[in-house]
This record gives sequence, structure tokens and C-alpha cells, in this order.
Amino acid sequence: MNDYANSSQNYYLLSDNYKIPKLGLGTYKLLEQNAYNAVLSAIDIGYRLIDTATIYENESAIGRAIKDCSIEREELFITTKLWHTGLTSVMKDFHESLSKLSLDYIDLYLIHWPADSNYISAWGDLIKLQAQGLVRSIGVSNFTEHHLQSLFSRYQIKPVINQIEFSPFLYQKELLDFCSSHEIIVQAYTPLTRGKKLTHHVLQKIALYHHKTPAQIALRWGLELGLVELPKASSINHLQENFAIFDFSLTESDHHLLADI
Repeated sequence: MNDYANSSQNYYLLSDNYKIPKLGLGTYKLLEQNAYNAVLSAIDIGYRLIDTATIYENESAIGRAIKDCSIEREELFITTKLWHTGLTSVMKDFHESLSKLSLDYIDLYLIHWPADSNYISAWGDLIKLQAQGLVRSIGVSNFTEHHLQSLFSRYQIKPVINQIEFSPFLYQKELLDFCSSHEIIVQAYTPLTRGKKLTHHVLQKIALYHHKTPAQIALRWGLELGLVELPKASSINHLQENFAIFDFSLTESDHHLLADI
């Protein structure tokens, strides 16, 4: 499984010319030792993208896991996010996250929510952080077309990522198409619907055909749409299951069935 990191097929090229893994580990609600253990296990399995956020309150635990893992820092892609209460204190909040993660730079820094109009000026601060070399790539989360257009009208530098909830049961096709037309890659959080929809008969049928699990079908669907998938998992079995999605492809018929869920 560790061949994942050596395969260019398992990465997308961002519009700023950095590469991002197609599959990452979501860490929402993973705290303290659980977060530490999950990240260490994920990296050992082959995950290279770890996604966290200020509001998750697990940056310190994840930072310890990154320090203790056997993989060089340059091989990892670490994402964290600015919570909406920090839209007017970007530099302060960013440096707090950087310190908790015990890193010299962040691979991807996102505005977590466009909670109020301060997200527009906050984007200017993210551009400054990027210019200072403290952040490699910058993006947003939970932005609609309207929010993105507001940034486009004021800044030349666009987000390279928009992280949104996305699954076969929440197929935001219009927003995906809009992002794609502006070279913005969509990251999907909650791609497995927190397990609530994995018993759906269409997922079950397709999984049976491919000798895969419903979770693997849902994640593979996202990859084939060009998404970065961010499933959360903590157990070894689920981490391994979610990672085993690079050895098969869905059929055209599968895609039609999933589009109609």
C-alpha cells in the first residue's frame, strides 16, 4: 500500500502547481490519543493527506503524530482551516495553528466558513501568508458560487480548493462544474455520509458486482468525478478499507445509477 506515495496517478495537480493526494484522512471529532493513533496508523497504511482545522481541537495531537511518524515531512500534505471567529485575526490564528502542529509551513490553509463579509479581507491575509512561504496552497471551505465570485472580483489569486460536503446523496454538480471551470478542485468531506446511507440498495448492488464495500464504491465515485476524498476513520480496518479504492473502476452504468440516488 505504501506504493501510493510513489504513484503520480494518485495525485492531482493544483492550479498553483503543487500536487495533492486524491485521498486523505478527515479528523473531525477525533481527539487527543484517538487523533494521534489514527494519523499514525493512516500514514503507516499509505495516507499522505491529513485534514484538520482549528475548530477540531486536535492540531496538537496531529502535530505529535506527524513528528513521530516514519515519513519525511515533505511527503506529507497537511491541511488546516481558519474558523470564522478568526476572519479578523487571520495572522494570529494561523500562527497558533502552526505552533500547535509544530510545523514550519502548512501545505493547504482554508477559510473554513464564509460566515460574514470578513471572509473577503481574510482572503487577502491568506495571500500574504502564501507570499511569506508559510503556506504553500490556499483555498476555502463551504463556499458557494456567490462567495467565490466575490473573491474573483477583488483578487487575482483564486482558491485552488473548495472543500464542501459531497457524496452520491449530496451531489452538488453545479458547484462542482463551476469550480472546475475556474480550476478549483473540490474536496469532499463526509463522503461516506457518516455511515448513514451505506446500506442503500444501489451502493449495495454496485459493491457486490465489484467485490468491494459500499464505502469503497462511494469513495471511488468521488475520485472518478475528480474530487479529493476525505473520509474520517480511526480503526485500522476502516482506514485500510477506505484506502483500497485504487485497483478498480466504476462502469458508465454505475455512474448513471449513482447519479439517480
